[in-house]
Amino acid sequence: LAALERQVFDFLGYQWAPILANFLHIIIVILGLFGTIQYRPRYIVVYAVWTAIWVTWNIFIICFYLEVGGLSKDSELLTFNISRHQSWWSENGPGCVRKEASMSGIKGLDSHSYISVIGCALEYRYIEVMHSSFQILIALVGFVYACYVVSVFTEEEDSFDFIGGFDPFPLYHVNEKPTNLLFKQTYL
Repeated sequence: LAALERQVFDFLGYQWAPILANFLHIIIVILGLFGTIQYRPRYIVVYAVWTAIWVTWNIFIICFYLEVGGLSKDSELLTFNISRHQSWWSENGPGCVRKEASMSGIKGLDSHSYISVIGCALEYRYIEVMHSSFQILIALVGFVYACYVVSVFTEEEDSFDFIGGFDPFPLYHVNEKPTNLLFKQTYL
């Protein structure tokens, strides 16, 4: 649900890199759930590996919005340099008042306007950092759970004899007892 919520807000902000990452995340989560329900440890291992990638992606998003290293939140990196869009929260955050001013002096661009945002209770970059931090927390819990489920599934596989099982009269084994002893057991 948290990934779907994040996907919606990334769509509203036209941020294509996070949209693709969220889409992959949703698909892998569904695959992991399917693996858990169907007792498929390989699918759960794929989910566990993906959570490591997902944590790395979210750490990158945190560094991007906090401008760690050479990253800048004003770059067009998350939109693949296709548009100048930013996070949806930059204009629609809690307490933000959005003011549009038409650009005078430029003919033919009457529909375009300059947007200024004032009075935000919380800067949009901190909202994005909180989203990513929450995703990291969920991913770490999911990773621990996936490791536990895989260990349980593999212990069950090792403890059961698939050929004969625990059946006293196996179908696939040659009877070691003479048939007259088998009949004597039924009379007892």
